[in-house]
Amino acid sequence: MHPIELSDLCLSFGAFRALDGVSLSVAAGEKVVLLGPSGSGKSSLLRCINGLAEPEAGTVRLFGEAVRDGAALRRARQRLGTIFQQFNLYSTRTALENVALAPRRLRGLDRAAAEALALRQLEAVGVAPLAAKYPFQLSGGEQQRVAIARALAMEPEVLLLDEPTSALDPELVQSVLALIERLCAAGGRTVLCVTHELGFARRLADRVVFMDAGRIVEEGPPGALFTRPRSERLRRFLEQVRREAPASGAAPGGAPPRSPA
Repeated sequence: MHPIELSDLCLSFGAFRALDGVSLSVAAGEKVVLLGPSGSGKSSLLRCINGLAEPEAGTVRLFGEAVRDGAALRRARQRLGTIFQQFNLYSTRTALENVALAPRRLRGLDRAAAEALALRQLEAVGVAPLAAKYPFQLSGGEQQRVAIARALAMEPEVLLLDEPTSALDPELVQSVLALIERLCAAGGRTVLCVTHELGFARRLADRVVFMDAGRIVEEGPPGALFTRPRSERLRRFLEQVRREAPASGAAPGGAPPRSPA
């Protein structure tokens, strides 16, 4: 059984076609990176998986069950964790309360058990001393670490990551990516990740899926896709990313950034 099976998904926002017949399966334990230009449908695909958007056509199957109603979605969400690009922490709750909330509401843990679990996850991502602080008291990197702890508190079988470093200052990006790599490698977790970081994609992914205009254009192992792209569209995309890489601090070709001279 594949934990994620998507068949012919279509999604529109007015005249804009965000997804145009996308089919994709992700095997248990597989790490898949979605790559593509802005507006290509990557984040829309993740939103259809976690129920934040409803496709107008096609089927979403999670853990072998077609997600057709609220009950099926709730069952799936108990096995999913999502890390958003904008953190999405509750501003009126402390870091500890943000992380403990889902285990209490979705897993039925009592307050003491949920908070003990939350503290362990905050410790795992290096921010346990900040447990009593509110989001406005945290830096962007600290907020994202709390958001990662919140996703892991559900002990998810599948982890969805939507541009997890795009809202961070450049100097924070590599430390958060290293944390995510370590967490994704633990326990054989299935991962579906949207990112524009080529070096991170190369290190994390078993398979890279390149999207454009709401469709899957090309997919395969990262080494093959990045060095021998078959489609002209992917070749142009990689060239553009590599031209822009020095300005963003990433080395050309998706390699880790060089230390300053």
